[in-house]
Amino acid sequence: MKVSSKFISIILIAVATNSYATDKKVASSHGIDYPMGWQNWSTIAVSHRTDNNTSRVILGNNIAVEAARSGKTNPWPNGAILGKVVWKDTELKDWKSATVPDEFVHAEFMFKNSEKFKESYGWGWARWVGLEQKPFEKGMQVCISCHTPVENMDWVYTHPAKFPK
Repeated sequence: MKVSSKFISIILIAVATNSYATDKKVASSHGIDYPMGWQNWSTIAVSHRTDNNTSRVILGNNIAVEAARSGKTNPWPNGAILGKVVWKDTELKDWKSATVPDEFVHAEFMFKNSEKFKESYGWGWARWVGLEQKPFEKGMQVCISCHTPVENMDWVYTHPAKFPK
């Protein structure tokens, strides 16, 4: 199987992300508390957006990872939290056909709770911007509007990557 250099660089991002931890207090976003310890969650998938040249690592808490690995994601179970960590891409200096993370853009999360988030399709949506992790100011409707094309996939774009057993 041929593995693209872009995929390899994104996997390296995931490894680097999982080794970072923070103790700082971060303000809530859309009334949702910052999920402390997300930097140690497992990778569910990676993605690359060509429209804005960003690389993304999609992480999950234990509930989300178990659902992803077992294919039980439509719907995702209550208690699942998905995190998407986003960086701008830049060309790798010593390997021109590869891109690597550059500027950190944001970390965004989806919290599955069918009761608590009834009015937002069972999901709480939150985003923190920049390395300072400032709460996203524009409200959950921005997130919901973006995810409308995948409402038949429980509002989630992520296609979990297959991992060997």
